[in-house]
Amino acid sequence: MLLSRLRNTAAAALVLRTNASTPVSPLAFSSPLKQTLGKTSVCPLLGASPAPASFLSGAAGAVVARAQAKTDCRFLGGAAAQAAATRKLFGRVDAIFRRNCSFRSLSTSSRSLCGGLSEAEAGAAVEAALDALALKIEDAAGPKRELLKELRKEHGNFVVSEATLNSVCGGMRGLTALLTETSTLDAEKGILYRGLSINECLAKLPRLDKEEYPAVEGLIWLLMTGSIPSVQEVQLLSTALYALSLSSASSAPSPFIPPHVGKVLDAVPPSTHPMTQLVMGAAALQSTSQLAEAYRHKTVTRHDLWKPALADALSLIAKNAVVAARIFRRSFRDGEEIDPQRNLDWAANFGHMMGYDSEKHCELFRLYLFLHADHEGGNVSAHTAHVVGSALSDPFLAFSAGMAGLAGPLHGLANQECLNWLRDVHKKLGGAAPTRENVKAIAEDTLASGRVIPGYGHAVLRVTDPRFTAQREFALKHLKDDELFKLLDVAYNTIPDILLATGKVKNPYPNVDCHSGVLLQHFGITESDFYTVLFGVSRAIGIASQYVWSRVLGLPIERPKSTTLERLKAACLKKKGN
Repeated sequence: MLLSRLRNTAAAALVLRTNASTPVSPLAFSSPLKQTLGKTSVCPLLGASPAPASFLSGAAGAVVARAQAKTDCRFLGGAAAQAAATRKLFGRVDAIFRRNCSFRSLSTSSRSLCGGLSEAEAGAAVEAALDALALKIEDAAGPKRELLKELRKEHGNFVVSEATLNSVCGGMRGLTALLTETSTLDAEKGILYRGLSINECLAKLPRLDKEEYPAVEGLIWLLMTGSIPSVQEVQLLSTALYALSLSSASSAPSPFIPPHVGKVLDAVPPSTHPMTQLVMGAAALQSTSQLAEAYRHKTVTRHDLWKPALADALSLIAKNAVVAARIFRRSFRDGEEIDPQRNLDWAANFGHMMGYDSEKHCELFRLYLFLHADHEGGNVSAHTAHVVGSALSDPFLAFSAGMAGLAGPLHGLANQECLNWLRDVHKKLGGAAPTRENVKAIAEDTLASGRVIPGYGHAVLRVTDPRFTAQREFALKHLKDDELFKLLDVAYNTIPDILLATGKVKNPYPNVDCHSGVLLQHFGITESDFYTVLFGVSRAIGIASQYVWSRVLGLPIERPKSTTLERLKAACLKKKGN
């Protein structure tokens, strides 16, 4: 029924205006997601309205009422009807967005919010995508909740993983202690997004036109719902992400980026580390959280918290990319912002806002943002976001905390270190062509000095990381004559044997970080301090999706028990004595 109702919502948005200068608030729409949130009709994305009817003229209110009643009685249900509703809905929403619009940028200029696109029209498109996603998630949630309930009831004392003293004192490496639905890491296949390998995702996820790589919106849909989307569903989500990336000149509640976010970034020098700025920007976006608003006013039950969480999740993915592009422009370019474009998919729009518009750049961003989107729940950034979210801090705060973890050199600097090592090798070669012999000599010197060769090895994988392979295939097609790529290719065929010969390395093969810096520098993104921000733009997808599913499953606050060295010693001696 969600999609059926919205077939008329988008069309109704075209007439909901009190006058030419005051667009009717999208809060007035009767959305199933709003209805979920209780008496004050809080829309999980578009804010709270104590008296939503006051936004509607009598005629406009009648239009909405008639449209909803008509579609309610006509709804047929079933997969075919839902697919038809999606297609019809997309057609109407897309017609809205084909008009020219001139939303202002993230800066603090006073340019008008709306050009050819009103808040109501943008709100209609966002609600359409939210309700389409909610329908899919609701379908998947029931069986998952039942399975969780059954497992806890029938097998609650089953030992999943034993916590040894080494795991307690060794960063809990390898200890299975988290529930994460969005992705798993297989030792032989690499990262699996909802059970699908990298190659399977690249083959099955939709392309919006004749692109080399799928639209990342398809991966967002997959991680959120567990299902492969149609082209129409990807287009619908792409439209919503575009709308959510626009900025408002007003501080009033809306789905758009409020002006204070730009002011927060401008409060620190452009020389401030980009990751510090990203943490600040994500935290500043928290004022737009619909989950925080709904929880504060007690307009949503614990069972339905995932619905405002979903609204926040999409908002985070869209807005975080705008903030990241703003950071890049102010720190490494002339500071002039570039507005998003309606005709671009999310990844291409991110590149566009950074200042890169070529087709090859678009393909690079699609691939990069696809490959780094999720990596189970135990890495520092994902686990940090999970534990913060388990306290019901909203997705913006959880993500900001996760990015503080990603800023740590042991987590987020790997691709920079790989690129720096390759540059150092290139310098030592002194212009000589790389060969297995001269690269081997330098690699062995690195190991002999007590250092590691960055970009090789993985805690779980026992094969070459498929994400490395995907990047290598891109490089072979688009930059096979690049000097650093040639060096990397020789290293790829040389270093694993060297590491194996040490007898200390279980997996000597390259990982995802080994290659990404080479691709980025070739296409002009040479500012390595920004590489971790790029990682964060991509990882927002996984963190946001994990957050939604933690609320779908009603996972509790995380509260492991800690101990001391003295207690550990006493326990060990007691066991030894027995």
